[in-house]
Amino acid sequence: MLVCDTRTLSAFRYHSIVKLQVFLLIIVLLSRPLGAQDLPDLGDASQSTLSPAQELMFGKAIMSQIRASPGYLDDAEVSDYLNEVGFRLVANCPDPGGHFEFFAVNDKSVNAFALPGGFIGVHSGLLLTAQSESEFIGVMGHEIAHVTQRHLARMMAVQKQSRLTSLAAIAVAILAARSNAQLSQGAIAAAAAAPLQSQLNYSRDNEREADRIGLQIVQKSDYDVHAVPVFFERLQRASQIYEGGAPSYLRTHPLTFERIADIQNRVSEMPYRQVPDSLAFHMVRARLTALDGSPSDAVLIFSERIRQKKYANEVAARYGYAVALLRQDELKPSDVATARGQVDMLLEKAPDDPMILALHAQLEMRTGQAQVGLSIYRQALRLYPTRRSLMYGYSAALINSGRAQEAVEFLDRSLDRVAPDPRLYELKAQAHSLLGEQLRQHRARAEALLLRGNLRAAIEQLRFAQASADGDFYERSGVDARLRELTAFEAELRRDN
Repeated sequence: MLVCDTRTLSAFRYHSIVKLQVFLLIIVLLSRPLGAQDLPDLGDASQSTLSPAQELMFGKAIMSQIRASPGYLDDAEVSDYLNEVGFRLVANCPDPGGHFEFFAVNDKSVNAFALPGGFIGVHSGLLLTAQSESEFIGVMGHEIAHVTQRHLARMMAVQKQSRLTSLAAIAVAILAARSNAQLSQGAIAAAAAAPLQSQLNYSRDNEREADRIGLQIVQKSDYDVHAVPVFFERLQRASQIYEGGAPSYLRTHPLTFERIADIQNRVSEMPYRQVPDSLAFHMVRARLTALDGSPSDAVLIFSERIRQKKYANEVAARYGYAVALLRQDELKPSDVATARGQVDMLLEKAPDDPMILALHAQLEMRTGQAQVGLSIYRQALRLYPTRRSLMYGYSAALINSGRAQEAVEFLDRSLDRVAPDPRLYELKAQAHSLLGEQLRQHRARAEALLLRGNLRAAIEQLRFAQASADGDFYERSGVDARLRELTAFEAELRRDN
């Protein structure tokens, strides 16, 4: 059993003991039992790494835990930005194959980390600390290189543990070390794998390889590689004033003067390129500030920035101001007028920006202009059909406007277009509820709970669906089959424990 101390794991603030739920979730997310034949023979010296499919299993299981934790930053605009720039970098990898997903953690420390299966987490503090987009991109390129070179898979496989439960514990211990270096010792001891400690930190060779390939990715993606050593040097200089002795990124990715010198030497051979920051980079940073703390404090911060003209980007400052205003539970007429003034100026400067279009639609919905808001969402979705912030907003707007059937039809199309998404399933459950479709409501809610890592609650929802009086023969058969599947997984977990 692997115990995570809630006082120590601040990055994710696990609120319960992890009773090898990773083991269960690996099986659930594969939607089939995992037999011994699927496991790597880690005692075989010829098997030097986990397979990509096995690595993805662990990553999906760990992500279910992360999504269920308070530290997960579940904001569609931030997620859309991270995945947009992330996949731009992935497209310029030496080997761009494999799964990738980028997500944010609500933590002010300066850190980023890679998980098995191509899941890359970014702390909000990293986005806010980087002084240019190229500095931020340099860290992203480094983490992507850790994934493409399969450093985590090698670290896990070298342990030569053949039991799935031991591998699950190792996976969580690696997560702990990547997100909070102080936890690694306790996690390793709890996993009864003391030799793992030496493997939790990337080796010097791993770090140098990630540096080299990361710089190549940054350069090919048309960002400024010269910003990379500048950012690392600034972190190194700042390490003396951090309470913990060094920024989190330096603790999980130790930066020696030798490494920085090596990066500088590599960069000196690359042509200088002055790359302006994207508008999205500035707006995401403004959004993070606008969503932090109380709405009134955020409103004051941005109103002062605009009044004193103390901003790096005026559009981003006005965007942050409008986001902060709309966070308030009650909007006074003066707040509405101010927000509308900010949005009007934003539309003049960037009329087709997806973040601004989404904000415009939200403003119209908040002020009772539902038809206008729905029209803006439809227009924006024609330009950005897979933008999750627009999908969520349009679905919710349809539901709130009493058009639940349209919402269901739109959500079904969206779920066919994108990867399984718990929030889309939650919205689908809400729409079915308004339509009085109990079986479909509980089935959708079960899928959302499963994606968020709550197997027991998902099973309960399927039982509610089974007991409902509606649904045709095929729908009821589908519920029965899914319930048998998940109860078998639950029984296997109990046997293993």
